[in-house]
Amino acid sequence: MDTPTTSTLWSLRPVGEHAALRRVAQGAGFRLRVLPLQRLVARADAARLAAALTAPIRLYTSPAAVRFAATQAGGDLRRAGIDLAVGSGTAAALRCAGVGDARSPTRMDSEGVLAMAELQVLAGTAVGVITAPGGRGVLVPAIRERGAEVRVAEVYRRANLRGGARRLAEFRDDAGAVLLASSAEAFARLEAALPDAASARGRALRARPMVVSSPRLATLAARAGFLRVLIADGPTPAALVAAASRVAPVQ
Repeated sequence: MDTPTTSTLWSLRPVGEHAALRRVAQGAGFRLRVLPLQRLVARADAARLAAALTAPIRLYTSPAAVRFAATQAGGDLRRAGIDLAVGSGTAAALRCAGVGDARSPTRMDSEGVLAMAELQVLAGTAVGVITAPGGRGVLVPAIRERGAEVRVAEVYRRANLRGGARRLAEFRDDAGAVLLASSAEAFARLEAALPDAASARGRALRARPMVVSSPRLATLAARAGFLRVLIADGPTPAALVAAASRVAPVQ
């Protein structure tokens, strides 16, 4: 196997969603490149969003969910009740949207969210989930099973981009590349775009180390044939870059 001689992080985040990750990567001495497989597109449904925002408990599943909801709600998401975020990045986005007391778990995944005290006794309580199609798919069924009335507002979706073959080839040929993945949807798009694992190109791509944000993503990566998978402490740029620093040199 070739020895890493560069320090390039390759991100699966959608186009336009890399500003914070780029700052952290550059601050740690890495270069950042993007595999342009998806972009985010607004899904406007004023009635569903209004219903979710008037629930006494609201759960936002990503910073993008906050941004799209804020745009559709006139820029300010402050409402009576409790606002929950899946992680610190989503909580920060809520603060930018006027919500100063958003709560987030220490463990920034579905299991961490479901362990929050605010989601333990839910019988007869409405919970608004502001998300995207397929976003945090474990959460809605689990919250509903606890007796809550779940009001889902899908405020954006991931649109697949055509092409990407050239960037995939560049990723394959980058001896020091590390792939960053924090979304099952983005990873599924990558897997669909990869050459067959039995081919030389497919093996070369899967030989690159991958940093993922959760054990669930690690399982998906292993099933897809990736051989060097490292689980970060969470989906934040800082956590992903810190994990990458353990497998890639900084020049």
